[in-house]
Amino acid sequence: MVVDDSAIVRGLITRRLQTEPDIVVAASASNGEMAIVELQRHPVDVIVLDIEMPVMDGLTALPHLLAARPGVKVLVASTLSRRNAEIGMKALQAGAADFLAKPDSLVGAEAFNSELLAKLRAFGTRRVAPQAVAAPPSPAVASSAAIIGRPASRPEVVAIGGSTGAPPVLVSLFEALRGKISQPILITQHMPPTFTAILAEQLARSGERPCAEAVDGERARGRPRPPRADPGGWHMLAARVARGKPVIRLTQDEAENFCRPAVDPMLRSLAAVYGPGVLAMILTGMGADGAKGCEAVAAAGGRFAVQDEATSVVWGMPGAAARTGLAQAVLPLPEIAFYLSRVAAAPSPLAGATAR
Repeated sequence: MVVDDSAIVRGLITRRLQTEPDIVVAASASNGEMAIVELQRHPVDVIVLDIEMPVMDGLTALPHLLAARPGVKVLVASTLSRRNAEIGMKALQAGAADFLAKPDSLVGAEAFNSELLAKLRAFGTRRVAPQAVAAPPSPAVASSAAIIGRPASRPEVVAIGGSTGAPPVLVSLFEALRGKISQPILITQHMPPTFTAILAEQLARSGERPCAEAVDGERARGRPRPPRADPGGWHMLAARVARGKPVIRLTQDEAENFCRPAVDPMLRSLAAVYGPGVLAMILTGMGADGAKGCEAVAAAGGRFAVQDEATSVVWGMPGAAARTGLAQAVLPLPEIAFYLSRVAAAPSPLAGATAR
């Protein structure tokens, strides 16, 4: 179902989707109130929902839509402004699956349509066949309960990557980790500019610990070091400068896995700089970004874990990383904070590690 107060926008989106053989536009509505009525008539799998609409706006309608159709995936689509980004973050916290920025001109229409189709297919597949993708059994994949008792070295940096469905997970994770991790935390979340700044602000509030978008050249070492989020439109990397001290570098190199920011370049750079001192976590998200980076982390002696399929909105990124067979654990959401805090607090120093 397409919900937008602009008949032109509804028409453009509907006509584009109708050219796809695997997608059916079953209904449309011009405001949230009409969308609730239409949802009772047409039990759709995915809703493309505008934010600013008369009668009833998207944020107000969201909880009613989720209650009327449990399991429906709501993709919030709106113009990218500070105000709409803040409302979009509230929508994600309230249960929306993802946010998609509308193009401000025809120049961005093709990219918008490609991203829209990819997200709709990911959500639709998840609803129709939630068990379609599974990680193969591996002795390296276990729950946190099975690994916490192992002797472990203390990591020097914690890296978190995520995409679709991850912002609410990050907020809850930071709430659970209050005061439990002193290492630098670097976060790459697939989000457009403006959104990443608002996400960092939310994480600062939920974790009661300063958090902001990364700045090129700032230090990436030391305790306590405030968490840093990858700014939208930039890759965030770690690099060594004078005297070997790690710093953050922001680049606008080509997109990887169709993403910028992307998780793979962050993890590769961390593995190169910190070696076995990397602890990585891959959260819910579509695509396979992060899997190759996790392989680099493991090859350098570091560790990584992934969110499990049952608690992921889309088990693309964590599933791809799990299928490498190198994950230390595949964890349900409630166990992730416990795992990170226990591993981060490991008492033993890194055996043979170079002083950093």
